[in-house]
Amino acid sequence: METIRKRFNKALAGRPVETPVYAVYDWFVNNRPVVDWEYLFSLGLGRINHANLVRHAHPNFELKETKSEQDGKTRRDVRLVTDRGELHEWHLGEWRQEYFIKTPEDYRIMKHALEGVRVFADVKPFLASEASLGENGITIGQVQGLGSGRTPLMVLQIDWAGLEQFSVDLAYGTPELFELIEVMNEIKLEEIRQAARTPATQIKLWENLSIDTLGHAHYRRHQVPLYKQILEIMGAAGKKLQVHYDGRLKVIAPDIADLAFDGLDSFTEPPEGDLSTFEARRAWPDKFLWQNINLNWYSLPEKELAAHLKRVIRDAGKSRHCLMISEDIPPNWQKNVPNVLKILKEINGVLLKHE
Repeated sequence: METIRKRFNKALAGRPVETPVYAVYDWFVNNRPVVDWEYLFSLGLGRINHANLVRHAHPNFELKETKSEQDGKTRRDVRLVTDRGELHEWHLGEWRQEYFIKTPEDYRIMKHALEGVRVFADVKPFLASEASLGENGITIGQVQGLGSGRTPLMVLQIDWAGLEQFSVDLAYGTPELFELIEVMNEIKLEEIRQAARTPATQIKLWENLSIDTLGHAHYRRHQVPLYKQILEIMGAAGKKLQVHYDGRLKVIAPDIADLAFDGLDSFTEPPEGDLSTFEARRAWPDKFLWQNINLNWYSLPEKELAAHLKRVIRDAGKSRHCLMISEDIPPNWQKNVPNVLKILKEINGVLLKHE
């Protein structure tokens, strides 16, 4: 039987794969020790590792972090210190409780902090990941800096300002916001240039985009032009761009079709998303669908789970598609993950066609 890596590579290349890959993000492997991952890997679960492809020098700021205990959890306070002021955020466990940016002045401090940032290619994490994986999965490159590997608008919305503050400032056209975005866009493009120098073929932006929280107009005005610049750089270097789009996408489906994304990462059917696999494949016939299995499916009787899996595999087609654990650990993983692997083996060799 073909290895997981070979099946991944065939599907990415647009060649038919008899048994679809079912794989898990490395974040869960590294942060959910309660799961017996080695057992699941022995059954055929694949791995999707992520490796940062760049490193940064930032002469205008210093990050200072302290940890303490609060309500039985680890509290982590982070201070971003510059010669023009400092910003503060804090986390409780895995969740951010306060954001760096709270006022227009904070945008100015962050802009000053980022001025003079230098970006360098870094191949070591990618090569180490590939060596550790062997034939059991693949490594996707990422471009993480201060933000979590996203484009600037998404960094501000999710990581630095938060949805409420960001939405207000975007709606009112706060000048300091857009001045910061200009600086961040240039850094992002340089990150992409440096990442394109590494051996990684697939590079991911962790957008976490759901159009409900950004809006179609802002997507077209701000995201599309930047994506086109990123894609031009990557295309010239023979690299492929994956975007983590795990939310509602129907209203921007034509815009996505017009962009040369290689694939949509963590694509999820309703109710989390708003497109079925059939609709997604009709909208994007050539894009790779990295499909997250809806968590509620795992709680269904086995026959219903199998029916869902057979349907999405049929509708996605026999290439340019895989199944993933990318949003959360399945409930009752001891039973349900092996069940999925068993169902996929039963599908092996069956010719699947669109009805």
